[in-house]
Amino acid sequence: MGMTSASTTRLGWALSCPLSLYVHIPFCIRKCPYCAFYSVTASPIDIEGYIDALGQELEIWTSLAGGKIHAQTLYIGGGTPTVLTVKQWEKLILTLERYVDFMPFLEASVEANPGSLCADHIKLWRSWRITRASLGAQSLDDGELQWLRRPHSAYDVADSLAALVASGLDVSVDLLFGLPGQTIPGWHRTIRDCLCFGVRHMSIYELTLEENTPWGENPPKGLTEGYPLYRFAQWYLPKKGFLHYEIASFSLPGHWCRHNIAYWQGENFLGIGASAWGYLDGYRYGNARDIKMYGQKVSHGELAIVDEELLPFKQAAMESAVLSLRTMWGVCSRAFTRKWGWKYYRHFRSTWDRLPDDCKATLHGRYAFSPKGFRIANSLWEEFL
Repeated sequence: MGMTSASTTRLGWALSCPLSLYVHIPFCIRKCPYCAFYSVTASPIDIEGYIDALGQELEIWTSLAGGKIHAQTLYIGGGTPTVLTVKQWEKLILTLERYVDFMPFLEASVEANPGSLCADHIKLWRSWRITRASLGAQSLDDGELQWLRRPHSAYDVADSLAALVASGLDVSVDLLFGLPGQTIPGWHRTIRDCLCFGVRHMSIYELTLEENTPWGENPPKGLTEGYPLYRFAQWYLPKKGFLHYEIASFSLPGHWCRHNIAYWQGENFLGIGASAWGYLDGYRYGNARDIKMYGQKVSHGELAIVDEELLPFKQAAMESAVLSLRTMWGVCSRAFTRKWGWKYYRHFRSTWDRLPDDCKATLHGRYAFSPKGFRIANSLWEEFL
């Protein structure tokens, strides 16, 4: 599928302005049974060819932009970016520098896994532009990690956290809850131990069984109810100075992920790589989920887009409201009205006013969810769409 002429027309302006850039690295040591993100195991030849393909895709986007892409945030995710060797990382960096103009005060994030992160990765990142690292720990309990079939141990997590924090990078950690036998005291120990290393950001996710995953097709038994564990994090982390700034994320003040905030505030972002998706002034697209198809398309000078949608104005407005409600800042009445108009602000308000009072926090023209609202956000969002 290629872009329509209408899509191409509006993209020139969007691409000429500063935006957020996401780069997908779809390689893993092995596939976790619960993971729905696109990833594959690959040989060094596959990885080298894929980095070439990323450059080819960027070249196409820069031709549409009429020059380099202006990136105000960068996020390199996966998959497992730390599967790449240092030499492969150097090649990726040269590719990005060729096609991207990185803006001052850039936030540049990279995902890392404890089983593949090494000191040379960190040294290279610190010598380049990387400012923060997100470690996919998932747990600090060996029993839980083995049950999740993670390719690392609790010791690997501790070693990686210590090295990343010592390097001076802003460090985030990802944790899973709702695992079999998981208790409040055990969950407390995991969170507490991560904080002891000096992490400034934490994202917590309830284990969900997604379609088209091994555990989605054959669900494991004995999962723990996640609600009490999430509620504990909401109570405990603010006591340690962390703000619950997004439904799944907590950070010390000023250490939130600006790249993700750009998503939630409806700003433009360019996604490159197999299975990456992007949003440019109401045009939403998704790339091919197969690295061979992706590589073939971009090698022939065409984008690898297989899904695209130009959002109707009303849908874009309501999706913007829902995304903003993921954050502690919520919907700003002035900004929303200025962007979407009085008609759709009234539509938002009529829905908002019907929500239970104890799920809302309204202050000075901002409409946000309360802690209880965050806990039941999925059911509340449905009211807007």
